[in-house]
Amino acid sequence: MQPVLKRKLKLLATICIISTISAVIYQYIDIEFVDIRSIYTGVSLGLSFGFLELFIIDRYQHLFHKLPFIWHLVIKTILYTIIISLVAGSLNLVLEVREGKEIEGFWIGLFSPGFYSLIIYTLMIYTLLVFYLQINRMLGEGVLLKFLWGSYYSPVEEDRVFMFLDMKSSTTVAEKLGHQRYYALLDEFYHEITKPVLINKAEIYQYVGDEVVFSWKTEVGIKDLRCVNIFFDIMKRLDKRKEKYLDKYGLLPEFKAGVHTGNVMTAKIGDLKRVIVYNGDVMNTTARIQELCNQYECKLLISGKLLKRLRIGNAYMSTYIDKVKLRGKKKPIALYCLVKNTNG
Repeated sequence: MQPVLKRKLKLLATICIISTISAVIYQYIDIEFVDIRSIYTGVSLGLSFGFLELFIIDRYQHLFHKLPFIWHLVIKTILYTIIISLVAGSLNLVLEVREGKEIEGFWIGLFSPGFYSLIIYTLMIYTLLVFYLQINRMLGEGVLLKFLWGSYYSPVEEDRVFMFLDMKSSTTVAEKLGHQRYYALLDEFYHEITKPVLINKAEIYQYVGDEVVFSWKTEVGIKDLRCVNIFFDIMKRLDKRKEKYLDKYGLLPEFKAGVHTGNVMTAKIGDLKRVIVYNGDVMNTTARIQELCNQYECKLLISGKLLKRLRIGNAYMSTYIDKVKLRGKKKPIALYCLVKNTNG
């Protein structure tokens, strides 16, 4: 199953569960009794909301992209009010007919205070869900949950893999395109990496201008070679869209990356702005490795320490560069150039 679809189906299931629980709670508070009607209502509304949010609106996310966040909520609130009214009303009509009740009673109920309170209650639940999905998208996948559960409120030592992915000749590209088109190119590229990130279970730690920092817990990153596969998956995706970039920007952006592993301290910091940060020598080392890509004419440089932990088999070919003394480091570090083995 495609990772993007798998992610959406998981979110859809979560939305349906939350919707059903909310419907059961509402019915119990309203009539102090729970029956199958609340289950039907919760699942139907959850499926309608989730399908609209994840499979329809998400396809046209570019139309919302430049709107302020408050307008996201306003527009979606109007849409969901209509959907909730239609679904709840239709479902109520079907159940009334099924139970042999008069349709006239349905029309009276449709304009009753109880029906309006159901609309408002449901709208509040889905507004919170929209808010959660938007904040989760802004902070990064899973970061909001870490804050909610109190993860990393105390520093934790972790063994992690980092990749610093950087655009080659970014200054030249920026001068050629101008600031607006250059950042449009970056934004398009950042959207482009979604699928490779999901496939390889990477965390996007941060964007720094034209640089992206990916991170994995080491056992996750080295499994199935995810921490190196992601680079070649991104490059393959860019190559497939080569004509689009050439037509739109007159160039195909090229990237280089450095990968390394080691222990970091992970913790939440800040007051007015709170973020989860990684601190440790591995961060600086990975950045320095990436800086050497041009010098050694290699698109992907990997440390010997990480390479020893990977079972690359025939998937990749590694070429030993040298033991290099990195800027700010006392001990030299073994570096290898990694390329895809087209014969493997």
